Amino acid sequence: MNDDELSIFEAAIKNFLEPVWSYLQDESVTEVMINGPDDIFIEVSGKIKKTPAHFADEDTLRAAVNNIAQSVGRRINDEEPRLDARLPNGFRIHAVIPPCARNGTTVAIRKFSTTSMTFKDLIRFGAISVDAAQFLDLSMKLGKNILVSGGTGSGKTTLLGLLCNRIPPGQRIIVIEDSTELQIDYDHTVFFETRMADEMGKGEVTIRDLLKSSLRLRPDRIIVGEVRGAEAFELIQAMNTGHKGCLGTVHANSAADAMVRLEALAQGADSSLSDKALKYQIAGAVDLVVQASRYSDGSRKIAEISEVRGQNQDGSYDVVPIFAMSRLTKMPDGKLKGGIVPCGNLPSFMHEIEDNNIPFPSSKFKKLDEAS
Repeated sequence: MNDDELSIFEAAIKNFLEPVWSYLQDESVTEVMINGPDDIFIEVSGKIKKTPAHFADEDTLRAAVNNIAQSVGRRINDEEPRLDARLPNGFRIHAVIPPCARNGTTVAIRKFSTTSMTFKDLIRFGAISVDAAQFLDLSMKLGKNILVSGGTGSGKTTLLGLLCNRIPPGQRIIVIEDSTELQIDYDHTVFFETRMADEMGKGEVTIRDLLKSSLRLRPDRIIVGEVRGAEAFELIQAMNTGHKGCLGTVHANSAADAMVRLEALAQGADSSLSDKALKYQIAGAVDLVVQASRYSDGSRKIAEISEVRGQNQDGSYDVVPIFAMSRLTKMPDGKLKGGIVPCGNLPSFMHEIEDNNIPFPSSKFKKLDEAS
């Protein structure tokens, strides 16, 4: 979409969403949540606030959503009461209409930054320590397969894009998403996006379909924006067949939970693998799990960086924390003080760090009381 087309689109969106347009233009607002025509909230600095904004009535709100759906080639009606789409300006919109939405037409519009984040930014925000950032950076250089885990709004997509930008030059990256959100500044990047079925139920292209295609397109690294279905199985296969440095995100509350979640998703694939064989493949596929979390003060931080070292004797995944969140203290201004610190466990690939002359000594992994 060129600049003129984008201007026309934004004018149309402004017309449809006039009651909340000022919030969508406000850079401090990260999300607008519409729970029916008279109940509208915004997220600012990780905190949710109610607004005085309102639509004239349910019909006006419903018409706005219908028009937005049409403008991006989607549909929302009684047969398809949900809309999930990326707007040309980069916003992500999800809507559900009555009778499924009992409060009235319910909409969430998430805004994404148009500029790529860097580790320096995360360090400045207190989201990660210098050592933990350097460890993730060197892990990308060494081609470790990384699973980014976290809840909704925890910063998974931002972190995934940041990691992609740390891939060494000269590689071919294939990025697969439901709706393009990742901000990636890399020379050789191929972007794939899923497609919904048409009104006849035909033409659907899923993440799993695109992952299968990507394996035949000579990728060095495969990035899956969000793993939430049977495509988990293909991603695991890719990680286990020489595609080093693959990345994906998954919804989970801890690194250990992320591995169990990945297994549950992979079990949905049509596979002749036994559960034992599947667990073995998953344990061998993922090198690191990075847990992103959102805290009570609205801040988003990297809570845990753990290494997956196969399986324990009881069949559970051996997930060893390398860096983890220290005890958080609530300050007078309501902010939480604390950050991610080393856990005293050396990564099993310490020899690779040393063999590649990466200036990151083993002392960086010592617990703070041990290092002093």
